Parts: sequence; C-alpha cells; structure tokens
Amino acid sequence: MTDLADLTATELLAGYASGAFSPVEATRSALARIERTEPAVNAFVRVDAEDALARAAESEERWRRGEPGGLVDGVPVSVKDILLQRGGPTFRGSRTVRAEGRAWDEDSPSVARLRENGAVFLGKTTTPEFGWKGVTDSPRDGVTGNPYDPQRTAGGSSGGSAAAVALGEGPLSLGTDGGGSVRIPASFCGVFALKPTYGRVPLYPASPFGTLAHVGPMTRDALDAALLMDVISGPDHRDWSQLDAVTASFRDGIDGGVEGLRIAYSPSFGGRVPVDPQVAESVGRAVERLAELGARVEEADPDFEDPVEAFHTLWFSGAARVVEHLTPDQLELLDPGLQEIVAQGGQYSALDYLAAVDVRMALGQRMGRFHNDYDLLVTPTLPITAFEAGAEVPKGSGHHRWTGWTPYTYPFNLTQQPAASVPCGTDRDGLPIGVQLVGARHSDTLVLRAAHALYTSGAADISPPGGS
Repeated sequence: MTDLADLTATELLAGYASGAFSPVEATRSALARIERTEPAVNAFVRVDAEDALARAAESEERWRRGEPGGLVDGVPVSVKDILLQRGGPTFRGSRTVRAEGRAWDEDSPSVARLRENGAVFLGKTTTPEFGWKGVTDSPRDGVTGNPYDPQRTAGGSSGGSAAAVALGEGPLSLGTDGGGSVRIPASFCGVFALKPTYGRVPLYPASPFGTLAHVGPMTRDALDAALLMDVISGPDHRDWSQLDAVTASFRDGIDGGVEGLRIAYSPSFGGRVPVDPQVAESVGRAVERLAELGARVEEADPDFEDPVEAFHTLWFSGAARVVEHLTPDQLELLDPGLQEIVAQGGQYSALDYLAAVDVRMALGQRMGRFHNDYDLLVTPTLPITAFEAGAEVPKGSGHHRWTGWTPYTYPFNLTQQPAASVPCGTDRDGLPIGVQLVGARHSDTLVLRAAHALYTSGAADISPPGGS
C-alpha cells in the first residue's frame, strides 16, 4: 500500500474528496515519518503532534459533511521558524530569543492564510540564526543534515523545510528566501521551491533584510506550489509593500506547456562561474527537454557584473539591524559567522547603502531589458552539489561567505524577480541537482507553468531519499 506520507498535497486532497483516506490518517503518516527520520536529519525545532491531530480531526469532520474549509483543508504543513505561528514561540534559530515575556498569539500573513484554509500544522522547521546564511545550522538548534546524506548540508536558510518535504514530513512547507534561501536547499534536497515576485506573498513582521526577503512555497512539485500560492498570496494589511490582490488561480493554465516560449540558457554566466561537470550535464539535459517540448532555446547570457558587494552591503547592514538591540553578553551568544557580518554591516554608511541600491536598480533595469527578448532565463540553481554539513562554504573552495558558491541565486533577489528550482538529476553520489527558472517580475505563473512542464515530462523525477 502507498504510504500517505509519500503523496503530494494535490493527491491527498483528491483522496479526502473520494473518501479513500482521511486527514487524520495522512497526519498520522506524516508524524510517523517525522519520528522515524528526524534524529538523523534534524529538520524540526518543534513538533506538536497533539495539535496536529486535533486539527486533522476537525478537518476530517468537515470532509465527512462534504464541507471542506479551504483549499488545503487537512493537508499537513510545516513552517520555517522565522515566521510567526501563534501558540508557540518563534526562536529564529537564536539563543537570544526567549519564549517568556511574549504572548506568541499572532500568525504571520502566510501562516494565517494557511490556518484559514484548514491546514494541519505539524511544527516549525530549522533555520540558521535569523536566516543569515545559505546553510542550516545554528547555536540553538544544531545542524540540519541533507535527507540524501545527513553528513552533507541541506542548504539554507530554509534547510529544515526542504528536508522535511523531501523526507515526506508533510508535502507543503513555508520558507523564506533572502538570497536563494528556498532555492538553495531545494536544489540540495531534491524538492521544488518558488521565490515569488517580491510583494506577491505578504510578509510580517517586515524583514530587517528589507526587500531582499521573500516568502515562498517548498513542495514536492510545481502543481503543489501553485496550490500553496493560491493560499498564501491573499492580501494582508500588515505588509505595506504587498502587491495587488490576485484575481486568478496560479493553477490556471499551468498545463499550458512551454511551446513557443523564448528561453535563454546561461550555463555559466558567460564563463564567469565554474560549474561541476555533473551539474552542467544534468542541467543541460533539462534544457534539452524544454527544447523538445517546443520552447525556442538559445544560449544567451544576461551579461552583468557580479553584484555580490552590493548584496553584501544590503544583507550585512540588515544583519546589523537584526541584533542592534542586543547587549554585549547576548552578542557573544551569536553564531560566529553572524558576528562577523554584523561587525562589517555596522561599518557601512548611508552613502554605501544608497550606492548598493544604485547597483540594484541598474541590475533590475538590465534584466528588464533582457526579458524583452526572453520569457525565461535558465541556469543551474547552484554550480555544486551538497557539501559537508555544518560548514558555511565547501572545504578548500577559497570562498569566505556563502554567497561565493551561490552566484546564480542572490542576483534575482536584488531584482525581485520570480525564480524556481526544479530537481533535474543527481550526481554520482546520489545527491540532487537543480535547474533554476527565472522570469520577469510578475511572471510567477509562467515560471510555474514551465516548471510543471518539466515535472509532467519526467525531467524532474529523481528517486526519494532512502530514509523516506
């Protein structure tokens, strides 16, 4: 028999509607999977089985009456421990956050929309401290391992969410993306992730990293991500920068395919990025599949200089802002790497910050012109596969910060464009590889459509991790 923990959200909902199984059964399967796989991977900081089963029982009764309470009624979900979820503390991976002294009675907007739509909350997933880096380990919660090899990193900063989805610890998870922070772990863990256009999913409290930070879905496939986007894109007055309300479903037209789409393939950003040959081969096959499906593919490069220094100015300044209220003793509790970037961020002037904004605007204009000629840009999500867990950079790489090995992701946080990571193969060690699809601002549905085409063609099929 199929283990319900291995089904997508779409498949679970179909089963609930037909009476083949129930939300309680699905939730028990997810909880059993967590109990079996968690000690090795450490994807969760907190699991609330009692609350999950209570919510599942309420959902089961609604389905029995033929009155489901929302788009994801009864679907097990997890939430990154950066986003507020009422009923428990949000530690953000930091020993400086205390549970006492706060009511913890508020949901972030995306969490509130999930609650309104009947989701079953399994628990909160791991994050590096305040989500500051592209791998997931923190002084408070330890190291999150890769579901394909726990000795390797799950990526980050949404590593716990990606690992949970890969392992069948719930088919839907919410992550946050500041510089690739849903796409990086999605690539390493073999799942799907979408960084929506900035403002498409409301965010509260506002991120100290400013408009670099997005909330996005981490799922088994693109169809589930479109479903989750239908839920979490609902308006919320607490986010002053949100976009207009969505007037159609993200699932509308998702089966439209890629025939006739103009796709630019940039394998190495004009030779600037050294790419593992196994990654290049797998991504190349995915691009060939897009061409076979009717897309007009040509190799083309957006031809911009690496904006890493501007990104660092904005990101490190945000990190300094995150912790500026802490006492000297509390600062000593922080991740040593975070302490380093906080010190650097505190040295930037307002003029430095505005100069970085200028770089950002110029990059956005360049990509706007680029998308006049191309509907999508396709790149590797990452030039490497997962490396040693607990390290910010691969040993011997020469990189100092995580941005050194993520050259394909953070530029598109600067430009606020939608971007997705789709699994497209594995290396000789069985570690997942991802292909990145980048669209013009506001073209989230097009990105989802192209990703869905890869899934339905079989190009995104990889074996699940052995522990699931």
